[in-house]
Amino acid sequence: MHDWVQIVRERLVNLALDDDNAAQVCEELASHLEEAYQSLRNEGLSEQFAITRVLASVGDWRVLQRKIESSRKKELSMPDRVTQFWIPAFVTLSLSMVCLALIQIFGPHPWVANATPRGWRFVAPALLVYIPWLFTLPFIGALGAYISNRAGGRARAIFSATIFPILPYMVFFIIGLPIAIILDDHIAHNIMIPAFFVGLCAWVIFPGVALLAGGWPVQHFSSRLTTRRISNG
Repeated sequence: MHDWVQIVRERLVNLALDDDNAAQVCEELASHLEEAYQSLRNEGLSEQFAITRVLASVGDWRVLQRKIESSRKKELSMPDRVTQFWIPAFVTLSLSMVCLALIQIFGPHPWVANATPRGWRFVAPALLVYIPWLFTLPFIGALGAYISNRAGGRARAIFSATIFPILPYMVFFIIGLPIAIILDDHIAHNIMIPAFFVGLCAWVIFPGVALLAGGWPVQHFSSRLTTRRISNG
């Protein structure tokens, strides 16, 4: 009995799809070729002639490969984007906001560091850090990375879903805060630079590092397990 799956894999070895989708495509095509082969055999054709007819019916395998890649990517692009990015991103954002709100309501109080004005050219605002919130973020980042990885997300999707909770703060400090300071005459412009960097550290850099501290190990070990499973399979 011929291994049609192996035959298809050898001819579509450079198929530009992830492992799960490529395996599914090969199995579906192999099943179709097996049915065609059995049909020709039932008509009385010899084994070798039936195989030749079945393979010839495919035509140019490179053209078939391009068609499969194009149709498969169009078919799976939106569902993949939802399951690999938007769902885990929504989970990480929601959990981070809920944890921050609970800490703000029930405590403990945030850690406040007042910058010493001596030797500073600019007046620096206080650094407000919710340390308990930072300790929850590695677990939230790990969960987001796990959900994205389980859905077949690639490194970029997993990374984006992991750090998604800091994106609203990043947009605010990079775009919103400078615009507000420029447009509002009552805000002292000499605090703009230190306020920008202090806020960026407290709400973007520190939380981003915490999220990646949980998400990166999940992505790293999951990728290694997937590679090992493929090599053993």
